[in-house]
Amino acid sequence: MRLPAEWERQKALLIAYPHEKSDWAEYLDEIEAFYNEFIDIVSRYQDLFILTQKELSIKPAKHTIKTITIPTNDTWVRDYGPISVQDEKGEFHLLDFTFNGWGLKFSANYDNLVNRRVFHTKKQGFVLEGGSIDSNGEGVLLTTSKCLLEANRNPHLNKNQIEAFLKQTLGLQKILWLDFGYLEGDDTDSHIDMLARFTAPDNIAYMRCDDKEDVHYEELQKMEHQIKSFGYKSVPLPWVNPKYFAKERLPASYVNFVIINGAVIVPTYQDSSDEEALKIMKRLFPDRDIIALDASILLRQHGSIHCSCMNLF
Repeated sequence: MRLPAEWERQKALLIAYPHEKSDWAEYLDEIEAFYNEFIDIVSRYQDLFILTQKELSIKPAKHTIKTITIPTNDTWVRDYGPISVQDEKGEFHLLDFTFNGWGLKFSANYDNLVNRRVFHTKKQGFVLEGGSIDSNGEGVLLTTSKCLLEANRNPHLNKNQIEAFLKQTLGLQKILWLDFGYLEGDDTDSHIDMLARFTAPDNIAYMRCDDKEDVHYEELQKMEHQIKSFGYKSVPLPWVNPKYFAKERLPASYVNFVIINGAVIVPTYQDSSDEEALKIMKRLFPDRDIIALDASILLRQHGSIHCSCMNLF
């Protein structure tokens, strides 16, 4: 068994369309406009599956869009969508891990049933969110101890047991545990896809804070030092100036990019660092189109672009 890297050839991208019975209700028009733009971009490059609670009249730019009518609690399908693994014959299978609302913080009764209803999967007896893991495609997994060892995920298992389960289930040789790093406003207990991601089998891009007065500075300095101790090449992505909504600081990160067939969609935040982030991503992915997408609206519910989709292989 093998866990693919996100830059490998994909079958489709899975998206859950926002609806009025979710936390998006207050600004539904704005979030729908974002999703329509997101869907238009992706459909230029590959097929999409869209979970929705209403009829959609979205015309794909090029590739096929398949809509699936099904109830969901929220749009963050990265964390409850199926995780693709490849067997020894080269065939892909979808694994359905338990989703419990990020450690019992939010309702997940509908989200937790999506994979079984849509893809006819069998539930794994293990709580795991897609945004909490990142693969280099060669048997190495990057994750955070704050999330995977959090008390409300798999309280009956210790670190060694969790590591053994993931190695066996996902076909891993090594797990890199980040013990530092967080962003204010992040409800996920420090998902890796906000902090550090593989961009090649031997390279990690990570969020660096260069503002010594910022509350994140010391913790992210420790994270940087730990990443460099892993023995991989590493590239820092620029810091996003503090973003707020309703007096609450929001978790903005350029690490939350999405790789699709032929392109990388990079979140921007109407920030002075946007252009620098895009230039770095172009250097990291020279053979792909680099597409900026303003993700400011997503921040209001404490996520960004990568959180809002799941790659299917």
